[in-house]
Amino acid sequence: MTAEKHRIVLLDGGMGQELAARSRRPVSPLWSAQVMLDEPHLVTAVHREFIEAGARVITLNSYSATPQRLARDGDPGLFEPLHAAALDAARQAREASGREVRIAGCLPPLVASYHPDSVPDEATCLRDYRRIVAVQAAGVDLFLCETMSLAREARAATVAAVESTLPVWVAFTVDDGDGTRLRSGEPLAEAARAVVAAGAERVLVNCSVPEMVTAAMGELAGLGVPFGGYANAFTSVAPLQPGGTVDTLTSRTDLGPDAYAEHALKWVEQGATLVGGCCEVGPAHIAVLAERLAARGYTLVAS
Repeated sequence: MTAEKHRIVLLDGGMGQELAARSRRPVSPLWSAQVMLDEPHLVTAVHREFIEAGARVITLNSYSATPQRLARDGDPGLFEPLHAAALDAARQAREASGREVRIAGCLPPLVASYHPDSVPDEATCLRDYRRIVAVQAAGVDLFLCETMSLAREARAATVAAVESTLPVWVAFTVDDGDGTRLRSGEPLAEAARAVVAAGAERVLVNCSVPEMVTAAMGELAGLGVPFGGYANAFTSVAPLQPGGTVDTLTSRTDLGPDAYAEHALKWVEQGATLVGGCCEVGPAHIAVLAERLAARGYTLVAS
């Protein structure tokens, strides 16, 4: 094992679902952003728990605060306040922990997760991803373009993020029956090469079932850049429609912390150097994964 392969960047887990489980308010289409408004202390607490579990990179709680989602489900005027609140929550959690932790800016699907047919045209994507980059760049250490279901969407997010001069990581969501293809049907390997050419420094697969993340690792191994994955624990994402609420989805009963760690360790065995969790993967999962990685001699790092 080389020194570089011995180092693992451990990401956090699924903030949105963790907040949905803890919030006293009904689930809304704005999802995690609504909690940012109503119960901001929960956001800081969950960030802190992921850090205490061993995460060395935490992602801003701004996934649903895109211009399109706010126009459809809330108030467009909340765009800047929500991002400022998300930055504040992440900074508070990091400072309170006293640990070396990097904060990742979040560039999510602008309209809806898992629905490549909902992606706006290229000009709109670039315009709005640039808006998000502009409000986050001063407070983050890198940008994470995540849950990208369409190659064009991923490239636009990458271009906007690269303009910040910060490191850019891109995470694709793949077909839950074929880990070699995006949810759009496009080949993962081609989409990954395109974002690397556009300036992405690391490439991952996220918010897909862990079995398909395992299948996807082989597609990323030949890119010449660090790669990894962070899976969800849903039975299926098919019921979630644009503008819908996450309570339409159910979690698997076979992906407790130990079982999830087994999947993630398979990714590491395939060469992944970045692992973490997505929806329904909580601090307990990350804690067990950190323990299992340490037991195998891996060093957890922030970069």
